[in-house]
Parts: sequence; structure tokens; C-alpha cells
Amino acid sequence: MLDLVVRNAVLPDGRDGMTIGCENGRIVALTHEPVTDARRAIDARGCLASPPFVDAHFHMDSTLTYGRPRVNRSGTLLEGIELWGELKPSLTHDEIRARAVELCRWAVARGTLAIRSHVDVCDPSLRAVKALLEVRGLVKGEIDLQLVAFPQDGFLRSPVGETGLTAALDLGVDVVGGIPHFERTMADGAASVERLCRIAADRGLLVDMHCDETDDPLSRNVEVLAREAIRHGLQGRVVGSHLTAMHSMDNYYVSKLIPLMHEAAMTAVANPLINITLQGRHDSYPKRRGMTRVKELLAAGVNVACGHDCVMDPWYPLGSHDMLDVAHMGLHVGHMTGDAEMRAMFDCVTVNAARALHLDGYGLAPGCWADMVLLQAESAVDAIRLRPARLAVIRRGRVIAETPRAVPTVQLAGETAEVTFHIKRHSTRSG
Repeated sequence: MLDLVVRNAVLPDGRDGMTIGCENGRIVALTHEPVTDARRAIDARGCLASPPFVDAHFHMDSTLTYGRPRVNRSGTLLEGIELWGELKPSLTHDEIRARAVELCRWAVARGTLAIRSHVDVCDPSLRAVKALLEVRGLVKGEIDLQLVAFPQDGFLRSPVGETGLTAALDLGVDVVGGIPHFERTMADGAASVERLCRIAADRGLLVDMHCDETDDPLSRNVEVLAREAIRHGLQGRVVGSHLTAMHSMDNYYVSKLIPLMHEAAMTAVANPLINITLQGRHDSYPKRRGMTRVKELLAAGVNVACGHDCVMDPWYPLGSHDMLDVAHMGLHVGHMTGDAEMRAMFDCVTVNAARALHLDGYGLAPGCWADMVLLQAESAVDAIRLRPARLAVIRRGRVIAETPRAVPTVQLAGETAEVTFHIKRHSTRSG
């Protein structure tokens, strides 16, 4: 007897009428054939079953602090960094842990079961690092939480940047981070990338750097990151996050840069909600969109993932940690409204993001972990359009969140009808 069967499901690749059988935390069957012998059965009734959403870039130490110590009036990245610097000394271990756990509840409710969170290491006490390491252990049954040692104030610029990062890695933080564009000079930025990649290579760790998060087209740390990935044999293990300067670079330079990133097997992580909010703040008109070149990177074979980045913190006043909101914004900002492009954006918050995090056993196939989300939608594009209810969120074959189906009833033009927000399909058969 199987532990769980999901019947009559549609998959992101369009296959419908599928049955997914789960046993001992793994998917053991994916078939059109009926499977009846299970301890629990869920009838998807033609709804979408997807692998869980993956947030490839987030800041859990600062989440849910909006308005502390005050609101970011300019809306800029730099004022957000300034506010975070003022707030850090007042934070406590328990308070950081409580906010992070609450955010994890939001994530699970939205079907996000893997998060890569950057954590500030430029605090001599490493208070946030220790709190999030505790959270990682608390939620491991529900969420794969990866932590990035992030020198928010600059690896070289901060007097505790290097010691804090090293200590955080010694405590068990998973990934080496950096922020080269926030160093004092471009040369210091390049030097920080070189040293951080050497640390990652020596320790056998992954790399994920905030890179060129600026409107300055001359901020070109990403090419240094690609070079160092190749030099240190880190191909496939390096992520460049944000890369918003690429939006402002000339096409000739980018025609060289993207192949270099491909050679380094880098992942590019865009954060559409935050990139479109923070960038272009110094422009008059026309205002730049500020998101990296997602469409062009995908076309060149570069893995592109997306992150939520912030929820209600010094940089962003909104958010509910819904990765479909991220995909929805991304396809608008990136002019990605072709059918294949919209489906590619769904991949950016699922399979591409899982690839960036090197998640083991991710996907909907026999042998993969029995992790999935059942959405009240008919396709991946439909899910982005509607950002619908997550009818069931499943982790290792166990339902850990449920939401009732929503079918409003409307009175209009003398008739009462249910509204499903789907186009009615009329039969074209004759006779």
C-alpha cells in the first residue's frame, strides 16, 4: 500500500490525467494508469501538480522588519543598507529566529519548500548567523534552507568582513557570498571576488555573490566572477545574483560577457520584484527597468533562476513570499509574454532554481523526493496568470499545508454562475 496517491493531475510539461504514487518519502509511480491502493488519495480534478517552488535568493535575517528603525524614504538600495546597519545592533537571537520561522510558515503555505537565504556576517557577534543556523535545523523537515555567508558591508570594506565570513563558514554556513560592487573601488571589488572564490575552492563550497546590483554599466564584477570560476575549477558551482548593471551595458560588451558566463556554467539569479523597485531611482525619464537580461541569458543556455529577495524589510515594503508573484513580475519586466517564454519563467522559480541550489532528488519523476504542490490552475502559464490557491503542499509524501478550492458565485445580467477565471472551451465537433 502506497502512502499517498495524487490522481487526475496535470504536469507542468502538459501531460494530463496523471497519477503520482508516493511511498517512503519518494515518488514511486508516475503513470496514466489508476492506482487505488493508498493510505491517502487526493483527486487533483485536472489541476496542476508542480515540483515545489524554490526561492534562489532571499534575506531571512532582515525579513518582516519593515519600518524599523524607520521607512526607506528614498527607496534606494543604499538607504536600505544604511537602515539595516542602524537596526542590526538592536536585534536579538530570539527575535531573528521568530521572524524567520514566521516567514517559513508563509513560504510553506505558498508551496515554497527550498530557500537560499543570505545572512549578514558583518556583525562581530554573528547573531543572525547563529539564529538562522538554528532555524535551518528547526524547519529541515519541511524546508531545505541553504545559508550564504554574506558580508553585507563589504568583504574588504568592513573591518570584520573576512573574519566574520570565515567564522560563519566554520559554524556550518553552506555557501560563500560577496558584494563586490559595494567595495570602495572597482579594484577592491575584483580583489574580493578573487579571494572569495579561492576560499570556496579550498573549502569545496558553492559561491553566490550579489554582483553588479547597480545601474552603473561600468560595474563589471560579473566578468571577474566568471573568470575566477573557471580559474578555480568552480564551473557549475557559482551564482551571480541581481546582475542589474547588465540592463545598462552596451550590447557589444554583453555579446562577450554572456558567452563567458556560459563557459563558467554560472547561474544568473534575477530578483524581479526588488530589481524593478530599487533600480532606476536616479533616472529622470526614461527610467530603466533594472532587471538583468533574463531572455538573452536563457537563449544563450545560461541557467537563470529567480528569487523573492525581500519581504517587508528596509528594502521592500510588500510581499507574501509567493514565488508566482516573482514569476509574474519577471515576465512583464522582461517582455517574456510568448507561451514558451512564460513557461520558461515558471522554470525560473522551480527547476532552474533547484539546479542553482544543487538540490538532490528534486522533480516529478520516479525516484525523486515526494515533494510537490497542487495548484488550482490548469497549466504553468495559468498558475502565473492567477497566482491561485495551493490546494495541497506535500513534503516527502506528507501533506503539510492545505487550502480549500475557491470558486466564487456571481450574479450578473439576471443569471447566477460560478466564476473559475478560465476560458470556457466550446466543443468544435459537428453532428
